[in-house]
Amino acid sequence: MEILSSRVILRPADYRKTLAFYREGLGLAIAREYPGGTVFFAGQSLVEVAAHGGSGESTSFEGAIWLQVRDIADAAAELALKGIAIDRAPVREPWGLLEMWVRDPDGVPIVLVEIPPEHPIRRDSRWSDD
Repeated sequence: MEILSSRVILRPADYRKTLAFYREGLGLAIAREYPGGTVFFAGQSLVEVAAHGGSGESTSFEGAIWLQVRDIADAAAELALKGIAIDRAPVREPWGLLEMWVRDPDGVPIVLVEIPPEHPIRRDSRWSDD
């Protein structure tokens, strides 16, 4: 399985407080923002502080490792051949990403993500048609 990028995802109990901690407290630079979340540069990785649906309220989900793969179907097949249990089969989420969930031996959630070619993450925001 080829990993293209990664990040740590946090869904804190107090979104605004956690956002301020990473932005002002640690001084991390913003990689991108979206409705309900902010992704920060953190050295060679990314840290995403996500409010569930932009509500600012946490769910039982406290965090995960996010791994981008080239092809989610290939990744699912490879994991199945290796006997790794898939908690949730690949599905296109309402936000447009293809996601599949597994867990490491300690139960840490890992979301494997394929970004379809038409998704906004793939657009080069430095350029516009204007």
